[in-house]
Amino acid sequence: MSLTMLETLSPPRTEIRPQPGPQEVFLSTPADIAVFGGAAGGGKTMALLMEPLRHVGNPRFGAVIFRRTVPQIIAEGGLWDTAAELYAPLGAEPIQQPYRWTFPSGAKIECQQLQHEKDAYNWQGAQIPLIEYDELAQFTPKQFWYLLSRNRSLCGVRPYIRAATNPDPDSFVKELIRWWLDNEGEYADESKAGILRWMLRSGDDVLWFDSQGEARDYAADVLRHPELQPLSVTFVPSSIYDNRILLESNPTYLANLQALTRVEKERLLKGNWKVRATAGMIFSRSDFEILDALPAPEKVCRCWDRAATEPHPENQDPDWTAGVKMARTNGSFFITDVARFRRKSGEVETRIKNTASQDGPGCTVVLYKDPGQAGKAEIGYYYRLLAGYSIRSLSETTRKYLKWQPLAAQAQAGNVKLLRAPWNDAFLSELENLTENESEYGHDDQADAAAGAFEELAGRKSWRPV
Repeated sequence: MSLTMLETLSPPRTEIRPQPGPQEVFLSTPADIAVFGGAAGGGKTMALLMEPLRHVGNPRFGAVIFRRTVPQIIAEGGLWDTAAELYAPLGAEPIQQPYRWTFPSGAKIECQQLQHEKDAYNWQGAQIPLIEYDELAQFTPKQFWYLLSRNRSLCGVRPYIRAATNPDPDSFVKELIRWWLDNEGEYADESKAGILRWMLRSGDDVLWFDSQGEARDYAADVLRHPELQPLSVTFVPSSIYDNRILLESNPTYLANLQALTRVEKERLLKGNWKVRATAGMIFSRSDFEILDALPAPEKVCRCWDRAATEPHPENQDPDWTAGVKMARTNGSFFITDVARFRRKSGEVETRIKNTASQDGPGCTVVLYKDPGQAGKAEIGYYYRLLAGYSIRSLSETTRKYLKWQPLAAQAQAGNVKLLRAPWNDAFLSELENLTENESEYGHDDQADAAAGAFEELAGRKSWRPV
């Protein structure tokens, strides 16, 4: 089945067709709930934006495409920008806040955030013929199951749900699509792609059946609720290799995926639903070459992850203050020194000032800034304390695991090296023990400081100069 605009649009009639392969299968399925993707670059977002177009000649039709946050909707080249490329030529008019497209017939397609779990209840009383999720694994099961009750229609369009996702081994989505994965629950089983199964939900339990009749009989005979209607579900896997348009227009995208860390490459390039960032998977000792001498640096900085506690009986193993000095030369990164200590606040400030003096004015001082007004005041104090030195501040706005990814990718590519020194073992031991789950490891002070130093030398625009 091709996706074709309805006759109500002004001539010449516009035809929009999916790419052959998984995208076409996804846009052709009659399933009540269909999940698409399982890897990066497979044309997931475009498929979600194309799906509602088959109904935009219906003036009573409405669709809502959810992302977890507004920044994900309006990010450069993201959902809203892609929608503009597709919908504006068809005569749709945009408005922002809410982010909505209104078509000549009166049909509407909205892009909405669903950031907090409780936000799902903002849709009480809504009737949404088509609900779509961009990156379903980022949503909670409570959000998904509650909004399923809002998936209803009086406009003549059968209510249904479409979703796109990347792999996440801890998401409810993995259990939802488990049948379509291989025996190990690792990769998609291509032989099952697009096959329909039927689902009944009894309380918190999801019951699966191979046929609609089997599901109806179970509802009537076992659950004693013959009025329960089973929903058909399917999963259609895709990857960058299925998106010929992207490969031809942006050939470097595949190289970008190849350059990811071990874990992210397995997830986003190969579609692995099982891999986790366990100890040794984010950083490994073998990632870092240790040198006895280093080339002359082009740029140098030291990033501080600060703490202000000494060991005491109630807390014998508090966080460390860690300052990682890093240099960049010819595209490689060299960690030349790690200062690490546990002191009270005033002593921490003195050590940072003394270390800056030893490093010299050519070494930029990078500081993590705590959120809120207190963090601003503290950074202002360090600006005065370190007068004469170049200072940069960084606000922490993401999970630690994501913060480490750029450094980890370069380390795994062999581009991060250490100067041989007594601090090497403690540094490598900390990094090698890191996992995706913050409750599974001990300290991460050196890792945070190293990630901040790398961000400064890599020229990321997230930095705020003081």
